[in-house]
Amino acid sequence: VQLQASGGGLVQAGGSLRLSCAASGGTFSNYEMAWFRQAPGKEREFVAAISWSGRNTYYADSVKGRFTISRDNAKNTAYLQMNSLKYEDTADYYCAASNSVSGRGYILAFSYAYWGQGTLVTVSS
Repeated sequence: VQLQASGGGLVQAGGSLRLSCAASGGTFSNYEMAWFRQAPGKEREFVAAISWSGRNTYYADSVKGRFTISRDNAKNTAYLQMNSLKYEDTADYYCAASNSVSGRGYILAFSYAYWGQGTLVTVSS
């Protein structure tokens, strides 16, 4: 499956952005989806994940209550709605897909075999 992330940009602190991850070349509903991010000089970190059905979602503590992950299997697209953005949310955001992840594996980057290119989110303070 190929993934195309979009929706990044420059936003003031307290603002909102919605990222999209369009999938092609596979049966989208077979894949668990996730978002990771990487800030300059830092390691890639887990942000959020969603099960293939959309029933189960998982969030990093740092974004819980502010970010919402969702998916539309009819449109082959996953989303990350980001509200109340903070300066420390500035990073490249990557979407990822896996057809073999469960349990705590959702938060681990190596659980995901397919990755999109990053989309840059810059939050000004």
